[in-house]
Amino acid sequence: MPQTSFIIRTGGAGLYEFTEEVRQWAAAVGAQEGLCTLFLRHTSASLLIQENADPDVRRDLDAYFARLVPSADTPEMDYLTHRCEGPDDMPAHIKAALLPVSLSIPVVQGRLGLGTWQGIYLFEHRDAPHRREVLAHIGG
Repeated sequence: MPQTSFIIRTGGAGLYEFTEEVRQWAAAVGAQEGLCTLFLRHTSASLLIQENADPDVRRDLDAYFARLVPSADTPEMDYLTHRCEGPDDMPAHIKAALLPVSLSIPVVQGRLGLGTWQGIYLFEHRDAPHRREVLAHIGG
C-alpha cells in the first residue's frame, strides 16, 4: 500500500493548499481505486477540504476562527492556564480540537474524488512559521 509524507512549511496562521502535491503523488503511485487517508502529526493545526477558487473563503475562515477562539492574551481568554508557548498556543490547540486532523478522500479511476472547487488545506493555527508533516496512505 502506497505511503508517503508531505512537509508543509507555513508562514504563520492561515490556510495552505497542498492539493496538487497529493494529486501528483496519487498519480505517481498508480492508484486507481481506493481511499486516500491524510493524517496531520501536530496538535496545533488542522486539515480541511475547502473551496479553492475564491481566496476570500480562506481569509473569512481564518477570521472566523480567530474570533471564535481569540488569543490567550485577550480578557475573554484569561481562564486559560496553558501559556508556556505563547498566547497563540492554547487557542491553536482548541481550534485543532474543533477541526479535523485527518481526511479521507476516495480515489476513483486514478483521480482524487474531490469536487470541482474543493482543495486540500493545512490550517495553521499558530502565528509563527512552522514545518508541518502530513502522513498519506492509499488503501484499497
